[in-house]
Amino acid sequence: MFTGIIEAQGEILHIESSQRNLIFKIRSDISPTLKIDQSVAHDGVCLTVTHVDTEKQTHTVAAIAETLEKSNLGNKKVGNLLNLERCMRIDSRLDGHIVQGHVDMCGICTEVKDDGGSWRFYFDYDKNSDFFTVPKGSICINGVSLTVVDSAEGKLSVAIIPYTYEHTNFHELKVGDAINLEFDIIGKYVQTLWNRRPTDNPYMQYLANQKS
Repeated sequence: MFTGIIEAQGEILHIESSQRNLIFKIRSDISPTLKIDQSVAHDGVCLTVTHVDTEKQTHTVAAIAETLEKSNLGNKKVGNLLNLERCMRIDSRLDGHIVQGHVDMCGICTEVKDDGGSWRFYFDYDKNSDFFTVPKGSICINGVSLTVVDSAEGKLSVAIIPYTYEHTNFHELKVGDAINLEFDIIGKYVQTLWNRRPTDNPYMQYLANQKS
């Protein structure tokens, strides 16, 4: 479980193929503090630490084929920065929102606007999916907990303050880049329940009529 509050940026030092998997060696300020088998979110993807080198300040993780298919990790190159967050403590404040580290899909950055002291980022994603956003709702993009500004079918925008821009890899993000999206878990449960609603339930029929 994570909160979407980024602790550090990790630089990819080495990428190695292992059958259908990719092995990443990453250097960061928090790498020496990690332990083998610890869960760490990398651009929003929960990965297990397999090796730690405290002297070189590096750690190693593996991304399996399914993870590579649903995230942008397969597009990463040596030198790229990853947003890192260790799993939350039970006694910590939930400063962001509930993030599982399970990426739902990739989106595409379609526009970046300088808002005079902040930045507005626009993204498209598969409008035929069951995932959705709402204005002022929560969204996790590359592991960062953000508030949705504009919301439409298959589209959303977020506002990025200077601190977030500088301390995450949003400063590297450009039009055409793929980003990891994890939609709000509460919204996903609501959508699943809605899809499973009994068609003969009068109340559900009423809600369906209201929606249409």
